[in-house]
Amino acid sequence: MESMEYEKGIEQNFTEDGTTDLKGKRVLRSTTGRWRACYYMLGYEICERLAYYGISTNLVVYLTTELHEGTVKSSNNVTNWVGTVWMTPILGAFIADTYLGRYWTFMIASLIYLVYCPGVTIIGSIIDMGLHMGMCFLTLVVSLPSLKPPTCGKNVSYLDCDKRASSLQIGVFYCALYIIAIGTGGTKPNISTMGADQFDDYEPKERAHKLTFFNWWMFSIFFGTLFANTFLVYLQETSGWGIGYGIPTIMLLVAIIAFVFGTPVYRHKPRGESPFTRMAKVLVATTRKWNTSVPADPKELYELTLDEYATPGKYRIDHSSSLSFLDKAAVKVDGPASGWDLCPVTQVEQTKQMIKMIPILCATFIPSTLMAQTHTLFIKQGTTLNRHIGDFEIPPASLSVFVTISMLISLVIYDRLFVPFVRKYTKNPRGITLLQRMTVGLIIHIVTMIVASRVERHRLSVVKEHGILTMKQIVPLKIYILIPQFALLGVADCFLEVAKLEFFYDQAPEGMKSLGTAYFTTSLGVGYFLSSFILSTVANVTKKHGHHGWILNNLNASRLDYYYAFYAVLSSVNFLFFLFVAKYFKYNAEVTDVEQESKEDIGKITEQSYISGLLPVGSKMEKQTIWMELEAGSKLAKKPKHQRVKWLFLKVWGKTVKVTKPQGAKRKFTLVFN
Repeated sequence: MESMEYEKGIEQNFTEDGTTDLKGKRVLRSTTGRWRACYYMLGYEICERLAYYGISTNLVVYLTTELHEGTVKSSNNVTNWVGTVWMTPILGAFIADTYLGRYWTFMIASLIYLVYCPGVTIIGSIIDMGLHMGMCFLTLVVSLPSLKPPTCGKNVSYLDCDKRASSLQIGVFYCALYIIAIGTGGTKPNISTMGADQFDDYEPKERAHKLTFFNWWMFSIFFGTLFANTFLVYLQETSGWGIGYGIPTIMLLVAIIAFVFGTPVYRHKPRGESPFTRMAKVLVATTRKWNTSVPADPKELYELTLDEYATPGKYRIDHSSSLSFLDKAAVKVDGPASGWDLCPVTQVEQTKQMIKMIPILCATFIPSTLMAQTHTLFIKQGTTLNRHIGDFEIPPASLSVFVTISMLISLVIYDRLFVPFVRKYTKNPRGITLLQRMTVGLIIHIVTMIVASRVERHRLSVVKEHGILTMKQIVPLKIYILIPQFALLGVADCFLEVAKLEFFYDQAPEGMKSLGTAYFTTSLGVGYFLSSFILSTVANVTKKHGHHGWILNNLNASRLDYYYAFYAVLSSVNFLFFLFVAKYFKYNAEVTDVEQESKEDIGKITEQSYISGLLPVGSKMEKQTIWMELEAGSKLAKKPKHQRVKWLFLKVWGKTVKVTKPQGAKRKFTLVFN
């Protein structure tokens, strides 16, 4: 019945990729998905990124000025929190792909991100906290006198203030931060994946739009970041942290409401078995049959029948030669076998596709540590410089706006000018391949750290020239000298981060797309944790044997120029590793490749028909007569024959056809290929 409805849906302009509405019913292409649905998601992402970067961009300043944490401790606490934010999506992807689906996982996580049952009662020094979550909780923590750290007044520098936050206040603040991290774990891997799901790969126009989706997704992210890095940061510095965090909370509420309004037009991919379980079964089956020989002919490997893949949204993947040792999991065994002993070829190929991306994933860890510098040391540098324009003082965290501006400009130029120009020569719909795009970003990263090292060396020369020794003294250099390193990172993000997000989504198999997106967030999460490790290690090692040390609380006495130069060398070594793993990476077949294979298969059938004298010589490829035999007793065999042919062409060759009802001969049909 389900497949029958699907076949009828093809004629009624239903989507062909198995997407449904929230009730599991087929959806019309004309009234759902595409940019119509994506606008709601892009709007959400703008507001959500405004909320997130409204916290993270200036967090190192809050930890330094309000909680009185030193350079290394405050920087590590920021990178550890951001690392957690980017690691929790692994759990969110697992829940979405296995239990709740992307939509409901996203909605529940969004409410955790925002607030759940807020309520605080303060009686004297006793604080009875109800259940607070996310942004509302954090806003209360920095607003209520009993929860926020004590201050010495606006006219007293934090360096001269001897009042300190209590252990309770510090604990509550970090509790609020990490609740937000849990919330983002359910939103980040699902919202971008849902956006990409709004385009049907089997419809050429939608597939073309999907190629630009991730460019505009990153554009929306940085558009929200632009507002956070300017207006919100300024409010936090001038009007207080309560207002500075309250506005992002309101914007997040607006974002969730906007997302809910778009629910009727969203397309949803059906969830299936846990991707982790499916991969684990392949690995266990491979281990158990490690000494088993793989047959030379892949057709002898175990695979499900066509009927098993007749469900909408379920796809068969042909055998590939990569990671061939995993083929052992599909080697047939004597007698009955469980899913932990024998896996179909499609399941093995899904596992291969996820595993073969791991080397690329590892090569993105070091670049992610460079992104951490924009939240920590780059901003710390800004606090030592002259930030005044007349009577206006630039918040140091606002320098991050140049990452955003350069990113936005680069994305528009890349999408509207570079891709159309290069596509004429490469014939690649994306202009250049995803790995080539990532390569450009890695090169810009190396240049960025070289520039940052040179700028810091110049700053230290001015420090030495003017005899500046203490943290309170301002270096007589305008903060503008830091703009190049921020701007270059924005250009690098246009190439690396966008390509990385699209790469992990695009190369992940159906049913594991959320996990593929989680690969992207994992690269950032591990990168930020790695940044904490590198910073602590370098700070400790350079202090040994009586040395002064490269990273101190007083940046005017530190040697960040050495630290940035070290990062340039580390990035160069990582770049060589990336080139090595990228050279041997094989992309999955695109839908266009499948179509080409379909034509070749159809051509073979046609040739056989000519030989058998079943087709008149000179018949056109667009309109052919073919003969098809079906396995006796299959589910499809019970359907009208013209529907069987249509279904087989769609599932086996990925080709949509219109089939006329049989006329004359019992098994003779006319096919028109779309």
